[in-house]
Amino acid sequence: MATTSTRAGNDKKLMLFSGRGHPELAKQVAAELNVEVTPQTARDFANGEIFVRFEESVRGSDAFVLQSYPQPLNTWLMEQLIMIDALKRGSAKRITAVLPFYPYARQDKKHRGREPISARLIADLLKTAGADRLITVDLHTDQIQGFFDGPVDHMHADRTLIEYIGANYDVQRITVVSPDSGRVRSAEKWADSFGGRPLAFIHKTRDPLVPNQVKANRVVGDVEGQTCILIDDMIDTGGTIAGAVRVLKEAGAGDVVIAATHGILSDPATERLANCGAKEVVVTNTLPIDDSKHFETLTELSIAPLLARTIREVFENGSVTSLFDGHA
Repeated sequence: MATTSTRAGNDKKLMLFSGRGHPELAKQVAAELNVEVTPQTARDFANGEIFVRFEESVRGSDAFVLQSYPQPLNTWLMEQLIMIDALKRGSAKRITAVLPFYPYARQDKKHRGREPISARLIADLLKTAGADRLITVDLHTDQIQGFFDGPVDHMHADRTLIEYIGANYDVQRITVVSPDSGRVRSAEKWADSFGGRPLAFIHKTRDPLVPNQVKANRVVGDVEGQTCILIDDMIDTGGTIAGAVRVLKEAGAGDVVIAATHGILSDPATERLANCGAKEVVVTNTLPIDDSKHFETLTELSIAPLLARTIREVFENGSVTSLFDGHA
């Protein structure tokens, strides 16, 4: 079932399509929009090639292609590109790629010579496939918005996470902690949302030759006895964030709550997070989290309402900026 609009005197048809990376999220978004995910056939050939065919006409539609990127990431990337190509060849009027988690976002610049800028390559691939617009959530760096030659709706999960924290913890005891100096600006917005609470950040060092390894050194700021909300955009192997919890505890922090948008949770993240001393780890479902990776202190919040509102505003030619809630 598609939904239609007659704003500005033009009949339009919204159609939602889902890759196989995170079908549950697509179902949640569809429920929020009161539409159905468009049926399709998708299968893998013996040599790994992917085949996609939509079971309904897409001609003239406003098509939204939602794909998330758990492992194997490259498979789901290729599937989304193929879906976009199929829509373009099926005469969809406008194609919006919905990427709750933008792949290769950490490769947004060259640290040394002879390195790729893979985040830019992803944008080029999506554009070449036929995407007219992107919707994504909490990019690793804002500059990635400029890599795509077309509109990019960069949404933020902060409000979803902040509302949960505010409802479950004593705001008057909160100190917002950035895991490094680079995310202090985000921490300031969190602190303002909690009524101007104090800030702190973790001083850390990183070896550019060794991926996924960061050394947390010391806390800058007073956290003694405070409920520390340790924020980040993503948790991959969990080494950085678990080390930050340890440093906060050594500095006298009370409860430490980890809040992040993207729960990548590559091994051994689950073990690290479950045993790091954090009272709770709060993430959204931009990526699916396998049952085997769930642990007692993990809380998963749905990003579907934000994605659905964004899709609705794009479809209705409304104001996506109105959804930024202070991030515009």
